[in-house]
Amino acid sequence: MRIIAGTARGRRIFSVSKNLPVKPISDRIKQSLFDILRPRITGAMMLDLFAGTGNVSLEALSRGALRTVMLDREPACIKNIHRNLEHLGFAERAKVIRGDVLKPLDFLLAYSDNEGYDIIFMGPPYRDINNKMLALSEPALKNVAEARLLAPNGIIVLQTHKTEDFAVPDTLEIYRVEKYGDTLVHFLRAKIQKDEPAHV
Repeated sequence: MRIIAGTARGRRIFSVSKNLPVKPISDRIKQSLFDILRPRITGAMMLDLFAGTGNVSLEALSRGALRTVMLDREPACIKNIHRNLEHLGFAERAKVIRGDVLKPLDFLLAYSDNEGYDIIFMGPPYRDINNKMLALSEPALKNVAEARLLAPNGIIVLQTHKTEDFAVPDTLEIYRVEKYGDTLVHFLRAKIQKDEPAHV
């Protein structure tokens, strides 16, 4: 894995053991994703849930994101993300937290100076260490919505396997989907709430 573009272009990203349920985003998907996100990256406050190797956040920092907060539950992933941040010189622009995306996420708002995040990326594992299919997208979206972590005009980027079904919280809507083989990348934003009809 390497950084594709920006100040750290071509630099190596260290990975984690293949025994962990971590599947880093492919370079093809990452290139396409950042082509789509290009107008939003510079100066962005980013949240990376199920951060894994930190691949997406590291690419964002290289391309001009202001800061990123990365959350993962695996100690080995946390250690590896710190290694990558130091290696690339991004440590001062990132916060790495060990935590569970499937538990309440309200505490993460403070790391955005209570302003919310411009981009929230979620790439939950497709399978666990026993190769059992997981369904983490729906509870993760629910927790993000309940914690109100999106900044005004912010977006959520959710990477899933094509066979994973999930419900979208009432406060969010999918406005774009890209397909890459067995992978779908969903783009979500806050749903515009229609005004209640006036009572006569």
